[in-house]
Amino acid sequence: MKRKVTLVFHDEDLYTQLKIEAIRRRTTASAIVADAVREWLESREDAELLPVIDSARTEWKEKGGRPWSEAERELEESISPRKGPTGAKRV
Repeated sequence: MKRKVTLVFHDEDLYTQLKIEAIRRRTTASAIVADAVREWLESREDAELLPVIDSARTEWKEKGGRPWSEAERELEESISPRKGPTGAKRV
């Protein structure tokens, strides 16, 4: 679905740089603007998550946590096939 929007550039140099970049990338100015808006929105979402991440990290430190590498190793050991003394898989 296509939607139209009109952008007014009050900075002629910015507009010129956008058009030059579009030509250099072999794309449209519209595609570059859409990508920039998408990245900006994603960065805002990431910024909103930072307090949640910091809170979880603080809780982990207070309650005692363990490194992921340790939990990962334990998980791999629990799901890997068990081998008997001769190296054959046990059933």
